Parts: sequence; structure tokens; C-alpha cells
Amino acid sequence: MAQLQPSSLIAGSVLPIKRAEELLATLPGVIAARIIAGDNGAVDEIHVLTTADLTPKQTVRNIESALIAHLGMRVDHRKISVATSIEPRKAKEEAVAVATAPAEALKGPQAVPSTPSTPALSMQAPVAPMGDVGGRRAFYFEDVEVSRSRTKGLTCRVTLTKGGKSFMGEAEGMENDRSRVELAAKAAMRALAVGDVSLKPLELEGARVIEAFDREFVFVGVTVQHVRASVLLTGSCELKESPETASVLAVLDATNRWLSRR
Repeated sequence: MAQLQPSSLIAGSVLPIKRAEELLATLPGVIAARIIAGDNGAVDEIHVLTTADLTPKQTVRNIESALIAHLGMRVDHRKISVATSIEPRKAKEEAVAVATAPAEALKGPQAVPSTPSTPALSMQAPVAPMGDVGGRRAFYFEDVEVSRSRTKGLTCRVTLTKGGKSFMGEAEGMENDRSRVELAAKAAMRALAVGDVSLKPLELEGARVIEAFDREFVFVGVTVQHVRASVLLTGSCELKESPETASVLAVLDATNRWLSRR
């Protein structure tokens, strides 16, 4: 990998670079992450070092989903570079050791173990992102599949990941522009309920494609039962790839933020 240069002060003040790097470091299989931004604040490159637990394609999808759901940052997948470590377990254990070492132990000159296998990256101890509070880890988007049938109409199948495990939800209905985003949202909610039983009372209030600032966004409303009250959660995502993908990410935008506050 090329020699990494530090981000400019301008870029660091425009984008939450450090928070984004800390978020990426908590994704499944990621050992270390580094984001390089240009002088205008735009992300130029994202470099991650991973274990062999996930494929590079899955890691890239996790990165895109996490940045959108937690920080509202959309990054072109072509700017993401993934390198796989040949000693994944050792590197990961060393990173965890730094994070969990007692404060007294860190005072000594030899308290922090070195990581010679990753000289080009600044190793950061995994820090829980906004969605990882109280042991409730965030859900990440993995895939969405859409199929058509004369008998069933439109079928949308959504796969989410959490803690290295995959959870799938499915929804069926008649095909039209409005139903596409609604079915994807329902399928995402069912996948969430499989991954977290406390989310089973989730109900979809609605999913819409709206226009703002010369762009299209998917906006969703979800209600969840909390104690004795019904809470309305809202989320949004810019429509760039497909209505289904944007709808799933909008649902995660709403639910991950709510999970982080529980």
C-alpha cells in the first residue's frame, strides 16, 4: 500500500474524519482504518486492513453502510482500498490488548505491544461508534434482492449483518414505484426483528421518495413500542443506487440511532 499522508486541517474540520476512522475500526474483520481527505474536505481514499473473515466486497459494503447510517457520509466504493493481513488473529489480539490494558500498565515504556506487521497504518484501539452503546451493536447493510412473479408480484429480500452474523427479512406485494421503497423497508424491519427480538414491535408508518436540493431522498417513518408509549423513528438516505437500497439504509439510519440511545 502507498505511504499514507496525514489529512489536512481543512479536511479534518469539514468531515468527522477521526470519528469515521473509529467507526470503521469496529466493523467485522477490520483491524485498522485510515481515511485520507483532500483540501476541499472530500474523502479521497479509505484504506482498511482486515482479517480473512469477510471478503473485500463485503467489507466495502459494510464501510459504505456504516458511514451513511452513522455519519451521513456517502463515499464512492472505488475510493475504498482493502488489504488482508496474513496474521489476522495476532494483529487483532494486539489491538484489543491496547484497548483493554489497565491505565497503570500503560505508564510503562513497554506496556503497548508493537505491530510490525502493519507499519503503514496507525493502529487504533477499537472504539465503539454511536450505535454501539450498552452492548447493542449496530446493524449493517449487506444485500438486497428483488424478484418478480406473476403470482406473488414483487418480492424483496434484505440481508443485514450484526456481530459477524447475517439476518434476512422478506416482504411481498404488488409492484409500483411506491411499493418498491415500502417493501424494502418492511423487509429490512423483519431482518432487524430476527437479529434483535426487542425490535419485533416495529411497524412501518410509511416510506416515501422526496425531492430536495435538486436530489431525491428516501424518507421513512417507523414506530416502536417503548415502555408504554409508541415512539416514532425517522430516517433518510439519498437515492443514488436503487430505491430499495436507499430505503433499507434509511431504516437503519432511524433504528441504529434509536438503539444507541437505549
